[in-house]
Amino acid sequence: MCGTENTTLPSRRPAASNGTARSAPSPDTSSVINLDQGDPTMYEAYWRAMGDRCSLTISGSDAMSYLSNPKGTCWFLLPELEKSIRRIHGLVGNAAAEAEDGCYIVVGTGSTQLVNAALYALCPRDQPEPTSVVCAAPYYSCYQEVVELLQSKLYKWEGDAHKFNKDEPFIEIVTTPNNPDGSIREPVVNRPNGKVVYDLAYYWPHFTPITHQADYDIMLFTFSKCSGHAGSRIGWAIVKDKEVAAKMTKFVEVISIGVSKDSQLRAAKILGTICDDCQTLGTNTKSENFFNHARRLMTERWEKLHEAVKRSESFSLPKYPKNYCRFSDEFFETHPAFAWLKCNDKVKDCESLLKAHKILARSGSRFGADPAYVRLSLLGREEVFNIFLERLSTIKIGISNGNGHHI
Repeated sequence: MCGTENTTLPSRRPAASNGTARSAPSPDTSSVINLDQGDPTMYEAYWRAMGDRCSLTISGSDAMSYLSNPKGTCWFLLPELEKSIRRIHGLVGNAAAEAEDGCYIVVGTGSTQLVNAALYALCPRDQPEPTSVVCAAPYYSCYQEVVELLQSKLYKWEGDAHKFNKDEPFIEIVTTPNNPDGSIREPVVNRPNGKVVYDLAYYWPHFTPITHQADYDIMLFTFSKCSGHAGSRIGWAIVKDKEVAAKMTKFVEVISIGVSKDSQLRAAKILGTICDDCQTLGTNTKSENFFNHARRLMTERWEKLHEAVKRSESFSLPKYPKNYCRFSDEFFETHPAFAWLKCNDKVKDCESLLKAHKILARSGSRFGADPAYVRLSLLGREEVFNIFLERLSTIKIGISNGNGHHI
């Protein structure tokens, strides 16, 4: 099997060995592999090789207070994390985040919490009906669940933005690059009384060229997609309106009384380390900054995926144009975190077909799209990815029995 992680990793210090690390067992080649969830474990080797450069020591007396910055708009946001967030956006150039740009930072327990916080902040309280929330299909499958979970009187899910034609207040969520299909998006609904929330979780240079500096009223980002540290549960919003930022802060305050300081400290340390390495590019030829390393891995995985799809002759993938990246000073294609895979016309249910081959995927129907599509995570460990490629390349769709299983 071809590997994607036999590459040059940071070598400044040896990996720390404190007896607490746990390596996931290698999957059995006959076991079911789960590509439904986008768990970013592919970057583990990189961070392991960083050794103790990202390690923290938190004593029993540290970070005990609820308060982090009592005078700030987001009173539970640690100044260290705020500084690192503003710094990394300034360095990458993917979002206007400086205080002089009129931007406020709101931290959340992952960006999913901040979606609800933004909806809470943007919805008028004096409307007779809940505000409609829309997103162009295929849309992120969890948006509907997030919107409907609390059964709020403030907002309601209205589905595909392409089909929304009501003359009433609405909020459109624009995910760009899009989850699941990796496309670059703009708002679809051009009507009065509307507001837009930009989910920019994947607008980082290892997934897509940074073509411009985003400068929208509300922009959502997440630590899990920036660096791969999903377990820390850190997300942040960059907000132009101070009142909106204050309302979002209030939502997080009521739901969880702030955000873990321990996680914030870790995020600040890792984001700062990424920035340090990017700014010393070229001064240490033995190491590679995170974004360059991660982009190379994603590029290799997409090349191997295209080869597997070509061997199978049963599937197709989207095509992405090359664009100039301001961060890397190169032209390259988008390499999304997920593959938006389509079965050929003989298969109506791609999820069932792959499940028969012990590959778990998420059906296109969950994204408001045709079930002939599935979303597959490309962010897993190398051994899982290679098993997936082997299985996918051997699937030959002949005569379909109508429910997605080939015979």
